[in-house]
Order: sequence, then structure tokens, then C-alpha cells
Amino acid sequence: MPVALRLDGIKFFFYTNEGSPREQAHVHVRSAGAEAKFWLLPQVQLAPNDGFDARTLRQIADMVRDHRELLERAWNEHFA
Repeated sequence: MPVALRLDGIKFFFYTNEGSPREQAHVHVRSAGAEAKFWLLPQVQLAPNDGFDARTLRQIADMVRDHRELLERAWNEHFA
């Protein structure tokens, strides 16, 4: 699991096996036993969520938007 970013106790990462064919760019986030997935393109959008409350998801979505370029670059470098 390549970790692209750690921020405020939240790990932003990719799974090495992201499907075949590979899914479009996205990031998984994990903190305190909860995990969610956010699509990066065409816009940041929540995919599955397991355990985060709505308030925390809004905060994480803002973090993903704020660091979207870094996360996209990390995705492209890892899966190139």
C-alpha cells in the first residue's frame, strides 16, 4: 500500500492491485478503523465509506480537494 500523504491522523493511500482494467484515479483514506474511497477525477467524489461520519467525510473531502494535484501525481507515478 503506497502512502501518498498523511495528514491530521489520516492516511491517504492506494492499494497496489487496483483492478484489471485499473480503475480511474482515486485515493483510499483510513483513520481509527474507518476507511473510505474518493475518486479524484473528473472531480473529487466519495465512493464507498465504511465508518466515517458525515462531518468527518466533509473534512476529508476538503483535504482531498486541497491536495488533489499531489494525489493525482502520486497515482500516476505509482501506476505508470
